[in-house]
Amino acid sequence: MIRVVVVYHSGFGHTKAIAESVVQGVGAVDGVDVEILNVDDIPKLEDDGNNQAEWQSLNNANAIVFGSPTYMGSVSAAFKGFMDQTGGLWFKRRWIDKVAAGFTVGGGLSGDKQSTLQAMHTMACQHGMIWVSMGIGVGEEGVDRLSSSIGMMAQSENAPADQTPPREDHLTAERFGERVAIATKRWSNT
Repeated sequence: MIRVVVVYHSGFGHTKAIAESVVQGVGAVDGVDVEILNVDDIPKLEDDGNNQAEWQSLNNANAIVFGSPTYMGSVSAAFKGFMDQTGGLWFKRRWIDKVAAGFTVGGGLSGDKQSTLQAMHTMACQHGMIWVSMGIGVGEEGVDRLSSSIGMMAQSENAPADQTPPREDHLTAERFGERVAIATKRWSNT
C-alpha cells in the first residue's frame, strides 16, 4: 500500500480546511493510504524519530505533502520550526527519493504565496525528495483559479474557515491531492 502523509500548520483554520481537501483527493486514488498531521501535534524530533509515532509516519511515507499558511511572505513560524527539525533526518538521508509537494493559503490574491511554496520546495530538494508540481492547469469550475505551477495555492478572505477559501480552491486541492497520489504510485512503481 502506498502511504501519503499531509503535514500542515494552520493558524486560523483555513489551511486545515484545504489540507482536508488535499486528503480527500489523495484518498480517492485506489491503493493509496493517507494520513494527516498537524505540526502542532508533532513532538520534538529525537534521534531519527523511529520511536515517535508522528515522525515514524513521516519517515515511512512514500510521499509527504507540506502545507502552511503564508505569513509575511513565507511559511508560518510553526511550520518553519517543523522544517528546521528535519535537519537531523536530512543528515541521515531519511527522506531521499520520497515524493513531495506543497500547498499554501493566504489572505491576499498574491500575498507572496509563491515564496512559501519555494521555501517548501527548497527544503524538499535539500532532502533529495522528488517534487510534484501543480500540473493540473487552469480549468473548468475555477480549478487552479490562482494559476499556480510550483504547488497548490488558495486564497482566504477575512472570514471563518467554513466560508473561505471558496469552493473552487477546495476542488483544486482535491485534484492536487489526486495528482500527488497518482505520481506517488508511478514513482513507487506499483
